[in-house]
Order: sequence, then C-alpha cells, then structure tokens
Amino acid sequence: MANLDAVFHGLADPTRRAVITRLAGGPAAVSELAAPHKMALPSFLKHLKVLEQAGLVKSRKQGRIRTFTLEIDAIAQVERWIAERKNFWEQKFDELEAYLAATAPQENNP
Repeated sequence: MANLDAVFHGLADPTRRAVITRLAGGPAAVSELAAPHKMALPSFLKHLKVLEQAGLVKSRKQGRIRTFTLEIDAIAQVERWIAERKNFWEQKFDELEAYLAATAPQENNP
C-alpha cells in the first residue's frame, strides 16, 4: 500500500495531476505523456519519478520505450481516506444540528 503522504505529494502538482488524468485513459509512453507539457524532458521525468515513488503509476520498459500505467490502489487509498474524513464531519454536523434543534428557544404562535 502506498504511503499516503507520498500520494498527496504526487497529486499536489498540476503537471502530475495531468499525467494521472491522461493515464486514466490507458497506458502511455513517456514521449506521449511529456508532449503537452512545455518543459525539458529531464524535468518531466522528475515528475514521473515522483508519481512512481508514490505508487500512483508503474512503468515498464520494452526495448527503448518506457510505458506508464495508472496504479488504482493508491488512488483508492486516497478515496478511502477522504471518505473517512467526510463521514466524520457529516456525523459532527448532524450532531450539531440535533443539538441546535434541541436547545433552540421555542417560538410561541398566538
């Protein structure tokens, strides 16, 4: 299982998020992933390295071509973490709503 801090670090950059979005459509070679980004290839490769270290992508080399694929497990880990936070806060807001309803002054209608 990927380290959650590394996953969030990987997702923190717009270039890396764009790579993730592209890989959601299927595997891609480095050249294809780098094409839309206006940066030198060595700089772009650093982004891919961060994503790979975070467990968000996986690479495979066949001949001279390195292909990347999306690793769903790391994304699922983030999704679970966010869902847990969401459930916690929804419960707290429900409790606050119940408390406010119970302690609100009653209105008298003449």
